[in-house]
Amino acid sequence: MKRYHGAMPRRLPPFQPLLAFDAVVRHRSFTRAAAELGVTQSAISHQVRRLEQYFGTPLLDRRRPGVDLTGEGRALLPELTAALDTLGALDVHVRRAARQRRLRIAAGTALSTWWLVRRLPRFALQHPDIALELTPHDAGAEPADIRIAWVPGDEARQTTTQRPLFREQVFPVCAPALRPPQAAPTALLSLPLIYKDADRTSEWSWETWFRRFGLHYTRARGNGLQLGDIGLCLAAASEGAGVALGRSLLVSDAIADGRLARLFPDGPVMESRKVHVARWRAELSGDADTSAFVGWLADETARTCAIQ
Repeated sequence: MKRYHGAMPRRLPPFQPLLAFDAVVRHRSFTRAAAELGVTQSAISHQVRRLEQYFGTPLLDRRRPGVDLTGEGRALLPELTAALDTLGALDVHVRRAARQRRLRIAAGTALSTWWLVRRLPRFALQHPDIALELTPHDAGAEPADIRIAWVPGDEARQTTTQRPLFREQVFPVCAPALRPPQAAPTALLSLPLIYKDADRTSEWSWETWFRRFGLHYTRARGNGLQLGDIGLCLAAASEGAGVALGRSLLVSDAIADGRLARLFPDGPVMESRKVHVARWRAELSGDADTSAFVGWLADETARTCAIQ
């Protein structure tokens, strides 16, 4: 701790005698004060006399039975009570902060629902002293400590406030019951499709996928759904509403659980143009809790990638 040249040391009364005096005044008894503090009655008497010697004046009027305050004791009591109350509140605050180190995490709703939430108990077991608060990207005005973002590949560089996590693959998925016994690309001509809002050349465009399969694309078949969020698309697909284009990280658990299946198990995939990254506030660079969570995220995404 930095020391300032010329600063005078604080002159403070002895702390244990102050506690003894406070206890005697509250209980109006040396015996009950000794029981509260877990010492002998003679020790309490010795501490109070030490405090009186420090101030150079009697603070208690010792009666038989009981005790009372002298004028000097009455003058000291309010200041002492306020100081001890402040120390008590500080103790509670510091202990609560130590027990509940909190990180505010922001992530997309689809990523949270389909992949992240299931894994958070594992982090809690590994780091029981770090409390997490998970919110959608757009929830409230309070900034997140760590944000899991899905960004274009050229923005996914390692920096002092960002770590790349995972580049996903995109492929068609559906409910297992909807998948034809022999899922050839031509199956798309007879299956209902689930559309996510996208431009005609993106990895989310069925036009792109039909062209890749060498099939004629037409949006006029009229038996599909158009949904603006991938989480909704995957939920509809898992309920048998049609075939959706899924991201490998998001659908990994649903495929393992049998809620979704790849329409073409050995068919083509398309590497996503975007990458998941973890971003944190600049002042958290080097923070141990932040590093622990980001490192855990990287391990979990690597584990998911390894089993796909």
